[in-house]
Amino acid sequence: MNNMWILADATEAEVIGMEETSAQGELATVQQDGSNGAPLTDEPSAKTQGPNMMLWFMLPVLLVYMFFMFRGPKKKQQEHNKMVSSLAKNDRVRTIGGIFGTVLDVRDDEIVLKVDESTNTKMRVSPQAIATVLTDKTE
Repeated sequence: MNNMWILADATEAEVIGMEETSAQGELATVQQDGSNGAPLTDEPSAKTQGPNMMLWFMLPVLLVYMFFMFRGPKKKQQEHNKMVSSLAKNDRVRTIGGIFGTVLDVRDDEIVLKVDESTNTKMRVSPQAIATVLTDKTE
């Protein structure tokens, strides 16, 4: 069994086959006109695309994904820090727990809110607990 013919994607005008070209058993493609193609060996040729090409394609996609994934929360945190730093006395705020109050004092690590006007109830909250600053339009 010296010759082994394989038809792969052959048309009427072209027949592709395989035959041994040397005593070492190296295979080569043979077309119908008798011309030989490149020898077929176990080593990958320079024209074949391996997993490295997929890695080089996926790396920029992954970097863009990471950029957008971290950009949103960071921007939101910056806006929240700017809002908390601009708080002043007598600002109306709503906490993340849904408590409405008026700012009495702003410190680095806490904010004092007046929750009830009639009983003069005060509450100390963390700056991260302030959800929104209320204006006349949002009340």
